[in-house]
Amino acid sequence: MHEFSFSIPQDILVGRGTVEKLAAAAKKIGGTHAFIISGPHLTKMGHVKHCADLMAKEGIPSDIFSQTEGNPSVETVAKAAEAFRASGADFIVAFGGGSPMDVAKAVAVVAKYGGSITEYEGGGKVPGDIIPLIAIPTTAGTGSEVTAFSVITDHARNYKLTVFSYKLIPRYAILDADFLTTAPASVAAACGIDAMVHAIESYISRAASPFSDAMAEKALELIGKNIRRYVANRADVEAAEAMLTGSLFAGIAFSWARLGDVHAMSHPVSAYFNVPHGVANAILLPTIMDFNALTDNGKYRKIYNYVSPTPAAADFEPIELVSLLRELNAELGIPASLKEAGVTAEKFDAMADDAMKSGNIAVNPRATTQKDVLALYQKAL
Repeated sequence: MHEFSFSIPQDILVGRGTVEKLAAAAKKIGGTHAFIISGPHLTKMGHVKHCADLMAKEGIPSDIFSQTEGNPSVETVAKAAEAFRASGADFIVAFGGGSPMDVAKAVAVVAKYGGSITEYEGGGKVPGDIIPLIAIPTTAGTGSEVTAFSVITDHARNYKLTVFSYKLIPRYAILDADFLTTAPASVAAACGIDAMVHAIESYISRAASPFSDAMAEKALELIGKNIRRYVANRADVEAAEAMLTGSLFAGIAFSWARLGDVHAMSHPVSAYFNVPHGVANAILLPTIMDFNALTDNGKYRKIYNYVSPTPAAADFEPIELVSLLRELNAELGIPASLKEAGVTAEKFDAMADDAMKSGNIAVNPRATTQKDVLALYQKAL
């Protein structure tokens, strides 16, 4: 067994109605003035105001930034950081899906240390503790409430930059499945597959450990048994809670084991063609799992048994998992190809350049060259 390490440096609350404990969590981290970062949809639904009201009842005022977008940009981070500084707030509540979470983490860095988020790209650039964060996810997908990453789009380069530091992990995470019950089916499907990809890639990563494997396997169990049920009926709170908890475990897994070619290649798809992150991941997953099948050491069978309604036969072959993942995408209404998602081949050379810059390539189970990446994009087209 190779050397490994891990820690869980935060408090996590899971359960229906746990958002009611937001003010108590804020007081626990010493917060006296909140800055809520969310999106326009949650604001229109009144959920953001509800969070602000919960804190106001306990004497904690809030300012709100609700202008995050899908695939959030460097410019949005700068605008939100400026608003944070003007507010006088001393902690941030990240409320929403992966986009508000990514913006909140980036703002917590920039507001503390200055400059542009582009200056913190990569690993080891965040000099110390950031503005304290409380994360409340409203999708079961990114696991951002427990991860050490912030992914921001730099439109000047058509590039999704990643900031990596364990300092980015929110101090508190509140997982209340009631927020998931109104998601559109398409969002539930894309986010759910994204969480599954996190679990799968961290599970087969060359950086995997017994700790990350335990997290990934529990994530796969919860997601595999519930994703079809949840997408079919988002009001099924039991399924929603299982998906949210599975996403949490998958996020912990990949914070320590990283990911692989799927994420390395999906970020350029989103950057160049504005395809939602979860959709890009879902489309690429079967093609890359086929590519990685040569390295299988028995984990493909385990993944298959978590995701399939029926167990693998004695003569199971890895290609059966690839077929299962394609079938699952079809069941959930995910486009079958990059072309169906609006991607065209003329950007593939630039996309392959960007994919090779990802640290995830290094831990993919099968060694991957730029030529391989180009071939995989073509195959997924």
